[in-house]
Amino acid sequence: MKLSHSVSGALRKFAYFLSSGTHYKLEGIEYLDLYGDEPSAIEMAYAIFANVLEVDEEGTVLNAKYAEERATNYIRSYCDPKFEVEPPYEDWEIELH
Repeated sequence: MKLSHSVSGALRKFAYFLSSGTHYKLEGIEYLDLYGDEPSAIEMAYAIFANVLEVDEEGTVLNAKYAEERATNYIRSYCDPKFEVEPPYEDWEIELH
């Protein structure tokens, strides 16, 4: 089974806005250097996005914005130690598969 167009579209949009530096949740945060200098931070953001993303029986994404928020909050907290993620991440959200 392949990913639905809904899932691949949500992933593509998240990847574009994150890697282009234009994601509205990260405005003012200098994070693009993480791609070359600390790729594990980017890896974790994508893991959180994928772990949080929910789909229905037809493969339609149900919570893309929430998955983006959880993932971008990780980047924000990584770059700004004063920023606290609320609610804190649960273990299943930050698992690397």
